[in-house]
Amino acid sequence: MTVTRIEAKTKLSLLDWRGIREYRDLIYYLALRDIQVRYKQTILGVLWVILQPLVPAIVYAILFGAFAKLPSDGQPYLLMVLCGLLPWNIFNNTLARVGSSVVANGNLISKVYFPRLVVPIAALGSVVLDALVAIGVLVVILPFYHVPIGPQILAAPLFLFLALVIGMGVSLIVASLNVYYRDVNYMVPFAVQLWYYATPVVYSSELIPEKWRFLYGLNPAAGFIEGFRWAVIGGTNFTTEMLLVTTGSSIALLLLGLYTFRKVERGFADII
Repeated sequence: MTVTRIEAKTKLSLLDWRGIREYRDLIYYLALRDIQVRYKQTILGVLWVILQPLVPAIVYAILFGAFAKLPSDGQPYLLMVLCGLLPWNIFNNTLARVGSSVVANGNLISKVYFPRLVVPIAALGSVVLDALVAIGVLVVILPFYHVPIGPQILAAPLFLFLALVIGMGVSLIVASLNVYYRDVNYMVPFAVQLWYYATPVVYSSELIPEKWRFLYGLNPAAGFIEGFRWAVIGGTNFTTEMLLVTTGSSIALLLLGLYTFRKVERGFADII
């Protein structure tokens, strides 16, 4: 006779590797479901993902580049904005989808046991797919501007990954709080909008006075955006300090997010 003993864990682990590995099929099917639901019964389908960064980039290029004549670090304004929107959308989409994933899957969480971290991880599937499509758009546009590609292009995936990690760290905190305090769902878009304006997404860091550049560089989002621009179109506003701040922030936020999520996840089924 086989006896299975279930014991409570004596200490809190940030990541249940064994549980996630055992439920990897569930991660796959949840991610596939989210992708199918996202594009099911839509007129434009995946074209929405293409238009999401492209249309705003064109509008900003006309308003700020052609009319306002704002500086663009010596690069075409459309490319500068597009290289800002791409990593920002990864961060923003991660925050929006992962942050609401636990509440959205409340019926599943309250009825079936599985590692709760499976739900946020599965929500990343549609974020990654959207990012890949947006990267394809950028690859198609680059040759029209004859932008020379240097060896620094190899660092571009790193900055997109940092945007994803920072977004995941913040999202885990938001997802945890959203279960207990539903007004968090209304506060996050407002906070993200303020963060958006404080980040050089649609404008260049050249607009920031020199004496404020150091404080401005403490924004981790500024680091992965200026870093991605530097890697793709050769922007000059990216610094080593920005890289250190963004990397350190990504690690700290991810660890804090994992700790917060694991600390409160036991009460999800009862409250949801």
